[in-house]
Amino acid sequence: MRLVAYLKTGPTALHVGGWRHPEATLDDILSPQRYQQIAVLLEQACFDACFFADLFGLYDLHGGSYDAYLRRGGQISFLDPTVVLPVMAAATRHIGLGATLSTSFHNAYHLARWLGSLDAMSGGRVAWNVVTSATDLEAQNAGLDALPPREERYDRADEVLEACCALWEGWEPDAMVLDKAAGVLADPDKVRYAHYQGRWVKTRGPLSIPRSPQGRPVIMQAGSSERGRDFAARWAELIFTTQRDPADMRAFRDDIHARMAARGRAPTDCAILPGISVVLGETASIARERAEYLNGLIDPELNLAASSSSLGADLTKLQEGGSLEALQGHQGMQGTRDVLEQAMKAEGLTLREAAQRRNTGREIVGTAAQVADRLEAIFTSGACDGFVLAPTMFPGMFEQFCRSVVPELQRRGLFRTRYPGSTLRDTLTR
Repeated sequence: MRLVAYLKTGPTALHVGGWRHPEATLDDILSPQRYQQIAVLLEQACFDACFFADLFGLYDLHGGSYDAYLRRGGQISFLDPTVVLPVMAAATRHIGLGATLSTSFHNAYHLARWLGSLDAMSGGRVAWNVVTSATDLEAQNAGLDALPPREERYDRADEVLEACCALWEGWEPDAMVLDKAAGVLADPDKVRYAHYQGRWVKTRGPLSIPRSPQGRPVIMQAGSSERGRDFAARWAELIFTTQRDPADMRAFRDDIHARMAARGRAPTDCAILPGISVVLGETASIARERAEYLNGLIDPELNLAASSSSLGADLTKLQEGGSLEALQGHQGMQGTRDVLEQAMKAEGLTLREAAQRRNTGREIVGTAAQVADRLEAIFTSGACDGFVLAPTMFPGMFEQFCRSVVPELQRRGLFRTRYPGSTLRDTLTR
């Protein structure tokens, strides 16, 4: 079983009420110790990796303002994860460290240089969560008027990945000589230019950065659209997905595997991990009470704002019979739409009702053994390769999970008790 932690450099991850919990910490959000401590905790529990979800800006789509997000405590990135990850790398030795970076707004050389540097410095533990971005506000922060069409964004993403790989492969593994006596620092015959040119991307190279122990960062991806799935089938080594029902998880996994096979890739080349959250208690009734309390902290208006932001459509403007597509334009995440449509179908809700309840009552609730039972049943059914764990309240949920559920999974032989190698790719493939 694979386990990856979903993190934010702000008060809220996916559960929009979690920051209001009495045990949630807030005064350390800008402190390096906060991020070092969670990395150490997750590494002690042998998590494959942790990664930061991120936005290139501040959500202001809902009601045409960032009022709801700032006032009510939405998903905000108070810090750039590219600054936080080196701090976490310095405090750990094994856990993978993932950053979300957009191919739509950063040039290939800059991406390859930053990610290659951290990958080398961390001993080969970096993952890149590749996104094409989903909101016009991000495009405007990058100097564009609006997002390009989805197909165009993914075409550019393909080229960015091709260019980055050409740059990372520009250094042979043994190019560094470091021979003082002979006066040879590196062998120039083992370093080469990239000379990459596509329709959207052009870069010469070479990088000035030697190859990392794992060669290049692990590629993560979370796209759920048709084009996103094709992109994942080509590039992804780890996919974060949104299905809630095991049957839907299995259908998604089967679809990705079929697309991978068409490209000559084996199913084991990519781990597919649906997102989950948990609420734990010493007894089932205590867990249910905690879940009720936690979900009572959710502000429905913030839930609606979060859905607006992820859908790329201001739901305050959606009238009965109105078109969501007309409001979206080129914006929006297909995964969010899938989650809402699943809730609408299962519970007979309107889009607005599903959006207001989006993060309510979706957790796996129970004792450590009961949560382990549920994870085991999903995993052993072939629905997925593991899970991305998003916190309800931080850091308490991770602490509870690592100290009670992980040992239970280990006792059942479902999860490792030590890391198999030194790089993230070692961890994912052994």
